[in-house]
Amino acid sequence: MTSFEGVVSPSRWKDKPPPARAWKGRVGRTRAQATAEQDKAAGGSDRRWVDLGEGRRARASVELKVLAKTRRIRAYLRWSDKGSTRRPVYLGEVEHDRRSENLAEAWSRAIERGLVLPGEQLPESSWASSRSVRASMQGNRPRDTAPEKLLRKSLYERGARYRVSHRPLPGLRRTADVAFPGARVAVFVDGCFWHGCADHCRWPGTNEEFWRHKIEGNRARDAATNRALEESGWTPVRVWEHEDPSEAAERIIALVRAKRRLASTRLPHSQRAISQEVGDGVIRATEHDAAVAKAVGKKATATAEAGLRQQAHGQLDPAVLVDGDLGGFSDHGQQSGMSWSGEL
Repeated sequence: MTSFEGVVSPSRWKDKPPPARAWKGRVGRTRAQATAEQDKAAGGSDRRWVDLGEGRRARASVELKVLAKTRRIRAYLRWSDKGSTRRPVYLGEVEHDRRSENLAEAWSRAIERGLVLPGEQLPESSWASSRSVRASMQGNRPRDTAPEKLLRKSLYERGARYRVSHRPLPGLRRTADVAFPGARVAVFVDGCFWHGCADHCRWPGTNEEFWRHKIEGNRARDAATNRALEESGWTPVRVWEHEDPSEAAERIIALVRAKRRLASTRLPHSQRAISQEVGDGVIRATEHDAAVAKAVGKKATATAEAGLRQQAHGQLDPAVLVDGDLGGFSDHGQQSGMSWSGEL
């Protein structure tokens, strides 16, 4: 028996319904995620327009349904006109095991039948191998990505105050995703693909030479950034997007506190202000407490200096660097981008 458009189906009846992953959308997805899914399947947002006549157009979507009697997945093209949903256009049956593949096949059929307006041609200057790749690239955000927001949320919940999208060195075009100018700690949240994660980076099957050059260039740039920051007294911290944000936040906070304690032990006694937050106020340490802290600080300086770099790369337990909780802290540096500051 054959399905729509002459696609041969070995058996119209199945022993059991198709798996949910083959046709159902992810539970809890947002409208933006649903739109991105359709754009990717169609090969770009410009491939989803249908002509309504009189110079009007509407953006269509592919809907997948399972016919109860045949247990087959059917694809339909749907769109709205003046608030009313038009009668869907049947595109045929699809048989892939994944929803993304079934959507892509359905969109391919809609385009072949001329049900949607022709999309824009790729510019000659574009290096993208396809329209969908170009759409995906254009959708990448330079800041405020999901991993960055999760890390910032974890830091904020633990009392940290920081700068966002901050340039640590004015003469260097490098922007830290999170920065603590007072402690001179710069945090970069690196995407697994773009920065060549050894565990999760998978080289694309098309245009491989370009992507390998691109990703290896990013890694070389990251190494150069780290060197420049270290030479200027900053401590760079690299956090992979696959890392647990809570664990990364603990590591960063331990590093910031260790650097502040280290800086405090290096100041002259007359200039040192050792404080501990209590509620809404700050209690200054007595002279005896300051003297004790000075002696303890000198003893810890050698260990702390040796461990700071290891801690920045997650190679050392935070407890090795910091003994005790210094309470909430804030970082007041030069303004650069959005920031949160203030004491807890």
